[in-house]
This record gives sequence, C-alpha cells and structure tokens, in this order.
Amino acid sequence: MILLALVPLGLFAPVGRAAEPVPARPNVVVILSDDMGFSDLGCYGSEIATPNLDALAAGGLRFTQFYNSARCCPTRASLLTGLHPHQAGVGHMLAETGKPGYTGGLNSSCRTIAEVLKPAGYRNYAVGKWHVTRHAAKDGPKDNWPLGRGFDRYYGTIHGAGSFYDPSSLVRDDTMISPFADPSYKPATYYYTDAISEHATRFVGDHAKDHAGKPFFLYVAYTAAHWPMHALPEDVAKYRGKYDTGYEPVRKARFEKAAQLGLIDPKQPLSPQAGNWDAVKDKRWEAAGMEVYAAMIDRMDQGIGKLVAELKRTNQFDNTLILFLQDNGGCAELMGRTGNKEHQNIDRPEKPTFPVMKPEEFAFDGSVPKQTRDGYPVRMGPKAMPGGPDTYVAYGRGWANVSNTPFREYKHWVHEGGISTPLIAHWPKGIAAKGELRKQPGHLIDIAATCVELSGAEYPKTVDGHTITPLEGKSLTAAFADKPLTRDLFWEHEGNRAARSGDWKLVAKGPGAKWELYDIAADRVESTDLATKYPDRVKELAYKWEAWATRAKVIPWISKPDYVPAAD
Repeated sequence: MILLALVPLGLFAPVGRAAEPVPARPNVVVILSDDMGFSDLGCYGSEIATPNLDALAAGGLRFTQFYNSARCCPTRASLLTGLHPHQAGVGHMLAETGKPGYTGGLNSSCRTIAEVLKPAGYRNYAVGKWHVTRHAAKDGPKDNWPLGRGFDRYYGTIHGAGSFYDPSSLVRDDTMISPFADPSYKPATYYYTDAISEHATRFVGDHAKDHAGKPFFLYVAYTAAHWPMHALPEDVAKYRGKYDTGYEPVRKARFEKAAQLGLIDPKQPLSPQAGNWDAVKDKRWEAAGMEVYAAMIDRMDQGIGKLVAELKRTNQFDNTLILFLQDNGGCAELMGRTGNKEHQNIDRPEKPTFPVMKPEEFAFDGSVPKQTRDGYPVRMGPKAMPGGPDTYVAYGRGWANVSNTPFREYKHWVHEGGISTPLIAHWPKGIAAKGELRKQPGHLIDIAATCVELSGAEYPKTVDGHTITPLEGKSLTAAFADKPLTRDLFWEHEGNRAARSGDWKLVAKGPGAKWELYDIAADRVESTDLATKYPDRVKELAYKWEAWATRAKVIPWISKPDYVPAAD
C-alpha cells in the first residue's frame, strides 16, 4: 500500500501531462444501471436528460468500446468477481444445474471485490439489485447475500425484478423488510430508484462520520430502467409527446449526436430498423412506454446527482473513482405487452378488487405482484398505460432498437447491441484528463482488477481450503492514461457466443448457429459478414473461443435453459 502511494501519476495521466504523486488509496463507487442501451445517456447521444452523468463524463473519461456480459445475472457475477460469469458459477441465470459453470449463485472459487478489499482496510457498501443467488427467501441461506460476501452494509433487493413502488425481496443488511413497515426510511411516496439513491447517499455520509480514516467501496446497482415501466408522474410529464413521431426519428437524432461527440463512426450505417411505426395500432400507448422509460433514467440521474453532492459535502469527491456502466443492452423482451391469465388486458376498475394490504405484509414472492397495496389489480396489455403501480409493461423491441443505436440485437445476444455499454470514469485526483474518449476495448472483468490495483489489496490464491480462480481482467489504469489494453475478449450466454481479437470479432446467435465474422474497426454495426471471405480467420478465432470456453467452464452448456429468447 505504501509503495502504491509512491507510484507516479504517469500511470493515469495522458501522455505529455506532467507527472504528479498518486493520491492515497481512492474510494471507489461503481454504479450499474439495468437494461439500458448504448445511446440512452445524454453524453452518449440521447435526448434524455442526464445532466449529472454528463457532468461526470465532462470531468472524466468516456469509453467507446466497453463491454458487459449480455444479461443481468452473468454481468453482476462477472463485475463483482473480475471473472467470466461461468467461472463465478453464474453462466446462465440462477438455476442449479449440477454443472460447475451453472451453479445458480456465486461459488466458493470466486471472491467479490468487497471480500478482496476488506483485508486491505476498506469498508464496503452495497445498494440495489443483488441477483447473484437463487436463495431470495427470507428464511433461506444467506451466505451469498451481500453481507456474506464481504459487504458491511446493504439495502436492496435480492431478487432480479419487480415493482418500483413495492419491490419484492427487499433487504436491509440481512433482514428482509416490507418497504411500508421500515422505521428507517419513510418517504411520502416509495419509489425504489429514490430508495437506492437515498441509501447510497446515507452510506457515504455515515462513512465520513464514522469511518473517515478508511477508504470505501460502494456498489450501487439500480433497477432502472428494467421493466416494468414505472415512473413518477412529475418525471413522465417532462417527456410527454417527445416520442410521438416514432422510432426512426429518435434513432437518427441519436446517431447524429453520437457521431458529433466522436463516439461512433458516421461513415458506418445504422443497423436495420426494428418495428414499423406506421403499423403501430395504438401509438399513444407505444409512445408512453418510451416516455416512462426516459423518466426512469432521468430519475436515476437525479439520484446520482445527490450521491455526488454528498461526496462533495463530505470532502470525499476528489479522491473517489466513480465508474458508471450498464448490465446489458436494451431489452426486447415482451413482458406485459399482451397480458396473461392473471393480469388480463383490462381497464382499471373504479374500486379496489383486492383487500387493502397491511404495511408489514409482503406484497408477493417473485417479480409480478397480483395487486397494489391499496387493492387494485396489477394489469398488463395495451389497456395498461405504463407508469403507475397497477401496471406491469415493458417498452418493447422497437424502443430497445432505439436504445441500442446504432448497433444490432439486444439483451441476451452478444452482437454489439447486446454487450456494448457506456463506461464513464471520473476521479479528479487520479485522472488528469477531462472530457476525453477512450477507444480501447475493455470489459467489466477489468473493474475488479482496477480495484485490486488501486487499493493495494492482495488477491488471494486460496480461502478456507478453496482454490480461488485468478482474476481474468486487466486494470483500467493503463486506459485512463490512454495506453492500450491488449488481449482477446470472449462471451457466451444461452448459446450466443463471441470472440474479439484486435478489430476482428467472431459471433454467433444461438446454439448451433454458424459463426459470423466482422471487422469492427470498419463495421461495428455488424452489417457485412466476412466469414466466407476469411475462413482461416474464422478457424483461428473459433479455436481460441473453444479453448477459452473449456477453460472458463462454459462447456458443457445447459441443455434446457429456463428462458428461451423470442425469435428475432
């Protein structure tokens, strides 16, 4: 740790900048959003108001080729451990399969960032969506809950999705609580995004008061903007009518803005348009889904602003590395868009049809509640105008295509639209560059390696008799200084698979699908398959992928996944 403090700032400063002493070990804040696309932030091309994230980008760095693991559970497992998701035991979702890469939760061969940083003197806090254990019940095992994996404080949901007004599996530290019988947090209107922001802000303030002599690691995992489309009326009002012209004009505007910002190559075309706006029967309902989605992101950004303000108030901002990224691309899932037997396509009844719930009651077990707290049925389908607590609707494939501008495909798939994420890096005392872009390909496995380097922590080889899998990522400090991150990158999820070596990317959609080959430097939108033109390149990359898949416990893949994506 002492040696780290003496390393010259040349590790983090762009070439040509004067070297300065590296500050004491920084605090690290990792902020992860849910089911958002590459272009959904203002500083990445969007029309959505994200002034606080835009300010962090202006005062730091934006990465243009950063990658996640295509879906919620695998990304979270990979981010927390610095391993590929299969190595951490979460190669698919959270079903126990008996296969080492698919154990349904973090395994004993991995260590979370919090577990590694704790022996180095860090305090560790987690807020928001956990979703890396199959045990989400209040009376089940808790060894894979946050406090069992190195965190000192936690507020959030163990489960992966749910109502923003009444989230299931809500936990404070190790105790499951009802959001309406919580003596520690009593807002006038409970909204989960606000609760996440409030508790992240509290943890920062409490740390400054009670543990000022120690650095901290804070993991903030928002559920915005995952379905259901739930947002507060005052935020939705800002976007009313903004999407009435449909998908194509918004995509074009985002493309032009992203190109102007230098984030994409304007010489490369947009990916094909998904959805025909002229054929949409209920344009008001369709546009409302995107209005609410935008409002969800807006509200998250407001909360990030409050967190930043607290870091500044407590004099911790300058020596805090803030990283913002997303867990996968925009989501084309059709949840709630047609309704089902329990949540029919019905109008809101004039009076409640269920008993009013008591504050201490738990609303439901799972993702979709049957009723609201005041007794109204939760509705799906085109009669359920998104936004309020009695609705449960996704924004759909057409808008997901907008979110992923300019790329192909969505969450689940490992084409660029499924795995490309913004990465904002801000650290006043450690990154001299302001408002610069970093075009080095990076991956969320690099975040744990970055934390280990900056903290001076020792990554263990064994713990309690278990051999610990070595870190897979590279520290991003080289990229902060605009130096290369040279290595091959690999992906697999649900049989979708990819390998990237330099500017060449090999990718396949679904089990048994043929490999496609793209020159990412010339064709990042993956429009021209070069597999038949360069068969030797395909063989070379396929061999590398097979070797990685064997080493990383990808093979054998689950024969019957618990989710089969809809056909494209």
